[in-house]
Amino acid sequence: MSVRDAPRPALPPEACLDFVNTRHWRGKPQPTETLHGAADLLAWAAQHAGAPPTAPGPGLFEAGIALRELLHRIVSARAAGERVAEADLAALDAALEAAPMRRSLVAAGDGYAWRTQPGGPERGEHASGAATLLAPVLWAAADLLAQDGGKRLRACANPECRWLFVDASRNGSRRWCDMAACGNRAKAHRHYLRTKAAKA
Repeated sequence: MSVRDAPRPALPPEACLDFVNTRHWRGKPQPTETLHGAADLLAWAAQHAGAPPTAPGPGLFEAGIALRELLHRIVSARAAGERVAEADLAALDAALEAAPMRRSLVAAGDGYAWRTQPGGPERGEHASGAATLLAPVLWAAADLLAQDGGKRLRACANPECRWLFVDASRNGSRRWCDMAACGNRAKAHRHYLRTKAAKA
């Protein structure tokens, strides 16, 4: 079964951030990259986006990374309370048009998945291949924006981290990707500065 006709999982909207965050510590001079080639991208898509095994075509990796960076710009804009750039929204729409369309539900294991049909006009073989491979991620990103405009999107307040997440706290005040990591690091730094000032 090819990636074009395989049933694909329905991901929760925030799952698109798993793909965006495959490049992290974006505030550092040298961010941490976890996808280093087509094999990494295909493995990620198989594990997280229900893509069946497929051979990487030329240009697929570059197109996949371009989609990731597009989603990063979109999500980062919403996390900052800004409107998405028109060019980025148009690019997401083009990727959604090239991706398979969700048609109906089909039983898959103990649950259900989307039966799809091919997307609209292809906008380049590589772009279409990446959109097909990552279709559930693109659907999730669109659902995330459509649900509430991305109002709960946040970037970690650690300027070196900038991990993107959905703030599910009751009052919408979450600031850190993880309180035990970046949050405690910030608290320790503030304590150090206060102690240093007191000794001066």
